[in-house]
Amino acid sequence: MDNFFTRRLHNNFRKNETKLHILNYLFWECTWRCNLKCRHCGSDCKTNSAFPDMPFEDFLNSIQPLKREYPENSILIAIMGGEPLLRNDLAECGKKLRENGFRWGIVTNGYAYDEAMHSKLISAGMGSITVSLDGLQESHNWLRNNSNSFERAVKALELIVSYPRLNYDVVTCVHQKNLAELPALKEFLISKKIKNWRIFTIAPIGRAAENSEMLLTNEQTRQLMNFIAKSRQNDPRINLYFSCESYVGDYETKVRDSYFFCRAGINIGSVLIDGSISACPNIDRSFVQGNIYKDNFLEIWENRFDIMRNRNWCKTGICKNCKDFKYCNGGAMHLWNSDQACIMSCVAEKIGH
Repeated sequence: MDNFFTRRLHNNFRKNETKLHILNYLFWECTWRCNLKCRHCGSDCKTNSAFPDMPFEDFLNSIQPLKREYPENSILIAIMGGEPLLRNDLAECGKKLRENGFRWGIVTNGYAYDEAMHSKLISAGMGSITVSLDGLQESHNWLRNNSNSFERAVKALELIVSYPRLNYDVVTCVHQKNLAELPALKEFLISKKIKNWRIFTIAPIGRAAENSEMLLTNEQTRQLMNFIAKSRQNDPRINLYFSCESYVGDYETKVRDSYFFCRAGINIGSVLIDGSISACPNIDRSFVQGNIYKDNFLEIWENRFDIMRNRNWCKTGICKNCKDFKYCNGGAMHLWNSDQACIMSCVAEKIGH
């Protein structure tokens, strides 16, 4: 089956998914506190956050209505921050989520993930974890602004890999300073028995907007796509794939398992630190759809999010006359700002598709 018919099938699938908008992945931004000060942070999180940690009962009460509409264990709660491991009650939160029929996992920098934490979270029913490793030691520590970050993250990964029932992936932010060492990083991850590796590039949001080294040039973007494609074709030792951030033209089936589909507001929602109801937490906060402190989460999910489920408004600027808009739909929502303008070129354009 050639790409034309495959893409048409994918378009029909995406339209059906959008119409049904079944929630299956829900982020909880439980804290804005963080133990690192990463150069690319989209949230600009700090040790002393402007917002207090959200009380767990507030979050749990807000998602109780979902139990009326969704089967038990059909929704995964991804607990994130800031750094979720800074919450003293993280294991207790996870245990209560499992008792209420929700699967859960965390997104972490791994700095505070030690044997005691690993044991507590596993005992509380944690089923998945994402850990960031952004290059070899020097470049990772540079990005994370901490000389011990690489060592701590690697130790976390060693604990995670030792527990085979835990779903995990390693995520790497690619930028100008670590692009050339991706082959060496791949071999390092394989030596640590890592099986799942997800790569993405950095958008000019948060702190990254102030640092030109964060953004790849067009040629560097092509180099990244070729590295992923070659690895996927020739190296079965690790499952490497490009994230869901952008449509990549002819590279689509070469760098990921399925065609690009931004599921923000379609299958992915979030409850942010101040109670705001949105989709992917990296999306501009102007796209918030409601707030758990005044709205019913289920009603908001069912009846709003039109701006994410009908993306025709994205046909502007570089997207206006794009022949592939029907496949891309304007790319990832986090690339659009409060003025509904795209803040960077899509990957397909950067690689000359």
